[in-house]
Amino acid sequence: MSKEIKVPAVGESITEVTIGQWFKKDGEEVQMDEVLCELESDKATFELPAEAAGVLKIKAQEGDVLEIGAVICEIDETGVPGKSEPTKDEPKAESAPKTEEKSSGAKSTGEVKDMVVPTVGESITEVTLANWIKADGDYVKLDEIIAEVDSDKATFELPAEASGILRHVAQEGDVLEIGGMICKIEVTEGEPGAASSSDSSSTPASASADSGNTNYATGHASPAASKILAEKGVSPESVKGTGKDGRITKEDAQSAQKSAPAPAKADNKSAEASAPAPTAGERNERREKMSSLRKTVAKRLVSVKNETAMLTTFNEVNMKPIMDLRSKFKEQFKEKHGVGLGFMSFFTKAVCVALQEWPAVNAKIDGNEMVFNDYCDISIAVSAPKGLVVPVIRNAETLSFDQIEKEVVRLAGKARDNKLSIEEMTGGTFTLTNGGIFGSMMSTPIINAPQSAILGMHNIVQRPMAVNGEVVILPMMYLALSYDHRIIDGRESVSFLVRVKELLEDPTRLLFGV
Repeated sequence: MSKEIKVPAVGESITEVTIGQWFKKDGEEVQMDEVLCELESDKATFELPAEAAGVLKIKAQEGDVLEIGAVICEIDETGVPGKSEPTKDEPKAESAPKTEEKSSGAKSTGEVKDMVVPTVGESITEVTLANWIKADGDYVKLDEIIAEVDSDKATFELPAEASGILRHVAQEGDVLEIGGMICKIEVTEGEPGAASSSDSSSTPASASADSGNTNYATGHASPAASKILAEKGVSPESVKGTGKDGRITKEDAQSAQKSAPAPAKADNKSAEASAPAPTAGERNERREKMSSLRKTVAKRLVSVKNETAMLTTFNEVNMKPIMDLRSKFKEQFKEKHGVGLGFMSFFTKAVCVALQEWPAVNAKIDGNEMVFNDYCDISIAVSAPKGLVVPVIRNAETLSFDQIEKEVVRLAGKARDNKLSIEEMTGGTFTLTNGGIFGSMMSTPIINAPQSAILGMHNIVQRPMAVNGEVVILPMMYLALSYDHRIIDGRESVSFLVRVKELLEDPTRLLFGV
């Protein structure tokens, strides 16, 4: 009996693939799940495993372009040694799948669970497969985390939807649409390793053979990598592969350098003198793919610069009154509320008061309409390991100093651990960004769309200032308000920033609302 092997569905938007390279020859015997060839799509390279044990009959050649579902090869199961009917005097030989099933302790049910990219947010249409936590062919349990996916806003964990053998469909770095195929799980009953000790000890030779670290893929270059190496004139044997099972990937080929020929010995001193001096120091470079979050941030920032009439106005604040208050009450504040008294709570309270007095700064443009908010959802820019994120403090105008500080600590901690949810990063009406913690003296922050304004805080510097005709050394900070001139006029922007300055230089006004 012959089993047809067809081109599998490898992604929702992929309609055809190209045969990269055959690892097995026509007429060669193959085992169940052994990789037969490589398939290349416009997004990634995939491996085609054997769906049965038998003799391979190739139907399509290297370089052929096949549609999804087209027959690529056949496997003649009757050609496997031991497949023929045994005689009465001979005991029946167990088939390879049965032996594997016995040794593994997991029995296949024949059901295959297709896992697709789940819906992770209303505005998210695609994700990037960041990292496979479980390898292809691993046994996974129901709800066990098997991969991480990146969206333009956060990182999510992907749990297994069944217990069984994991089969990768998408590769790390692939961009998948919501609902796109990401992997398959061959559902099994029982777990691997449940076989008795007598069964496992009866096949020591096969066990030691499977424990090797190398196989057909070790040192083998993918089709894309082979082309790059050929153009460079680099031998695959001289390149160390970092892909699965030691395979040479496209990135390996791009970073490979042609070995310099051994220099010939100089015949005389003049030859040595004429040789060029060696270059001092190393000249290495490293390439990394942009994460989905980084690419989205880049697109949004460029979009804001191109689509808004962005302007920046500056002012400076004497931070001495706030610093004196903090020095006086910080110990009592922390003892009572369990959190430190920082600058962020003063700035948030001052901004909320000014936003309610100048509502255009707290508004946004939606098509041909201006949307004014009577609440203040303050976004705070946080530098997380994977890039800039902007969690939101909801209804900040109603919060006390200690409530604001606790919320800042909570959101910043979740940002650094990549645990922020979509809800915690959407819906802000105004943004605060503090470049001063990195030493920035002055900057022009870019608006966080669809908001209309952002306030940039900077470092505090002791500067000589003229106060009542005398020179006094004061701790000063520059403030920068970037705003969309389409909705906010110069009078409103300057008045807003002056009001913030007034509240910060006399923080007792925040207590009395004046």
